[in-house]
Amino acid sequence: MTDQEPSFNIEEELKKLPGQPGVYIMHDARDAIIYVGKAISLKNRVRQYFQSSRGKTAKIEQMVSRIARFEYIITDSELEALVLECNLIKEHRPRYNTMLKDDKAYPYIKVTVSEDFPRIMMSRTMKKDKDKYFGPYTSVGAVNDTVDLIHKLYRLRTCSRNLPRDTGKERPCLNYHIKQCAGPCQGYISKSDYARSVTEALEFLGGHYGKILSLLESRMEEAAERMDFEKAIEYRELLGSVKKVAQKQKITSSNMEDRDIIAMAKDETDAVVQVFFVREGKIIGRDHFHVTVGAEEDDRQVLTSFVKQFYSGTPFVPRELWMQTEPEDSQVIAQWLSAKRGQKVRIVVPQKGQKGRLVELAEKNAALVLSQDKEKIKREELRTIGAMNQIGSLIGLNHIRRVEAYDISNTSGLESVGSMVVYEDGKPKRSDYRKFRIQTVKGPNDYASMREVLTRRFTHGMREARELKTEGADESLGSFTRFPDLLMMDGGRGQVNIALEVLAELGLEIPVCGMVKDDSHRTRGLYYNNVEVPIDRHSEGFRLITRIQDEAHRFAIEYHRSLRGKGQVKSVLDDIPGIGPARRKALMRQFKSLEAVKEATLEQLTETPGMNRSAAESVYRFFR
Repeated sequence: MTDQEPSFNIEEELKKLPGQPGVYIMHDARDAIIYVGKAISLKNRVRQYFQSSRGKTAKIEQMVSRIARFEYIITDSELEALVLECNLIKEHRPRYNTMLKDDKAYPYIKVTVSEDFPRIMMSRTMKKDKDKYFGPYTSVGAVNDTVDLIHKLYRLRTCSRNLPRDTGKERPCLNYHIKQCAGPCQGYISKSDYARSVTEALEFLGGHYGKILSLLESRMEEAAERMDFEKAIEYRELLGSVKKVAQKQKITSSNMEDRDIIAMAKDETDAVVQVFFVREGKIIGRDHFHVTVGAEEDDRQVLTSFVKQFYSGTPFVPRELWMQTEPEDSQVIAQWLSAKRGQKVRIVVPQKGQKGRLVELAEKNAALVLSQDKEKIKREELRTIGAMNQIGSLIGLNHIRRVEAYDISNTSGLESVGSMVVYEDGKPKRSDYRKFRIQTVKGPNDYASMREVLTRRFTHGMREARELKTEGADESLGSFTRFPDLLMMDGGRGQVNIALEVLAELGLEIPVCGMVKDDSHRTRGLYYNNVEVPIDRHSEGFRLITRIQDEAHRFAIEYHRSLRGKGQVKSVLDDIPGIGPARRKALMRQFKSLEAVKEATLEQLTETPGMNRSAAESVYRFFR
C-alpha cells in the first residue's frame, strides 16, 4: 500500500501501480475517503479515472476533481478484493460510492436444539452453531407474536436453567402456573415428550399448520360440547392467531427453496430496492431500501452496489437470488455469496412465467414506495443535510458534515460537568457523545470549565492519533481522533474566544461559532468571525441550531443529575464543618439555590429543618 507523502504526485504514483487485483481508496484534500473500488488490475482501473475520456459520468468527473491522493491494497484474487471493498465501503461510507441508506438488522427465531430441553426465542444474530434459525423476518413484533404463540401452543420453557442438571433445584416459574410451560425444570415432562413438542414447533415454524389447526378446532368443539366456554374461547383465539400467521405466508413454489426476489425503481437522484424474502417456498416478509444514485447510473450498477452492501451486512444468504437484471461481476458475487452461505448460490434473472411475475411484482412495489416516499425523503433531507448546508452558507463554509457542540452545567452550587454532542449530516451521532467531569476548576466558572473540556477533548484526540499512527493503525479507529468541521459553542463572544484560544494553543484550525440566545433564553443567531449573523427563525437551519443547542444542554443536565443522584458531585456546602449530606439537602430544599443560602440571615438558617444553632453559625461564618 502506498504511504501518504507531504506532496502526493498523482502522475508519478500512477506509474507505480501494479497490475494485480486489489482495492483502491481515493482521498480528498482533507484526507477524507471519498471513493472505494475494486479492480482485477489496479494499474488499468485507477489510470482510467485520470485519462481524458468522454465516457465519464458527471459524478465521476466531480469525484476525480476532488482526489488529492489515492492508496491501494493488493489482494490475491478478485474475490478477496470484493470482500475488502464491501468492508471498507461499510466502514467509511464514501461520498461518491452508491450508498445503501438503510442499515437494517433483521430478527430471527432461534431454536436451541443443541440443548437437552430446547428453547425458542428471538435472536438478533444468526451464528454458525448447532442451533436452528428461522428467518430473517422483517418485523420484530411479528417474531415476538410468533414466539409467544408457540409457547402457548407447545408449552416450551423460556428459562435459561441448565437442564437436566438443575432439575428440581428451584420452584417452577410463573409460565408453568399459567400453563405456558410444561415444567421440565421439575421433571413434570419427560425428555421424549418434550422433544415431541419441539418437533411440532419446528414443523409450525416451517409453515406446516394443518396439524395444529385440526387439533385446535377439535379441542374448541370438545370444550363447547362440555359447556366449558372459557376454554372454547381460548382455543378459538389460538386458532385465529395460527390462521393469521398462516395467511401472511404466500406460497411461491413447491420446491421449498430459500430465495430473495430483488427489483428496483429509480429516478434522477434516488432509488428504492424491494426485496421479497422467500423461505422454504413461502414469502415470509418483504422490505424496501433507499439508495442514493447519480443520474447516469443504470439499474445494473445500482443493483450491484445494493447486493454487495446488503449481503455484507446480513448473516443469512439464501440459495437463490432472483433479480431484475444481472449484476456486474455476477460470477464473483455468486462465488462470494456461496462462500458466505457454505453452499452454492445461484443468481437468476427470470424473464417469464411465475418467476418473472414475482420479479415484476417486486419492481411495482419499489416504484410505489419511491413515489410515496419521495416527498418524505425530501423533507427529511431538508431537516438534516439541507439544514446543515444552510448553516454553512450563513457563515461561508462548505461541506460541513460533522459538528460538535459543547455545554457546561453547574446547577445549585454543585461542581461543573461538561457535555459534547455530535451531529453528522444533520443527525445526532450519539455513539460519539462524550461527558466530562470538571477537574481543575472550583465553583461555577463556565469559561474556565469550557477551556478545560476543550483542552482535554482535543489533546486526547491528538495523542490518540499519534499513538495509532505509531502502531501503523488507521487513525479513524480512535474514539477522539475524528475532529469536527465546525465547533458550535453554547453562547456568544466569550465562549467562542475561549474555544479559539484553546485551538490556537494546540495548533488546530477548526471554525468556531457561538449559538447566541436572546433575553428570553431562546436561540437568536450565530456569532462567527466577531459578527453576529442573524438567522431566519422559520428556516430549517435555525431549527437545527436550536435542536443542537437543546441537545447539548439536555445531555449536560442529564449527566449532572445522574451524578447528583449517585452522590458523586461535591457541593460547596460539603466543605462547611458540621454540614453533612442530610443538612446540605435540607438547606437546598429550604433556600432553593446556593446564592440564597449565602444571603440568608443567621435566624433564617437556624429555622431550617434539621439545623441547630451551631450548624447555622458554621454556615453563616463560612460565607462571610
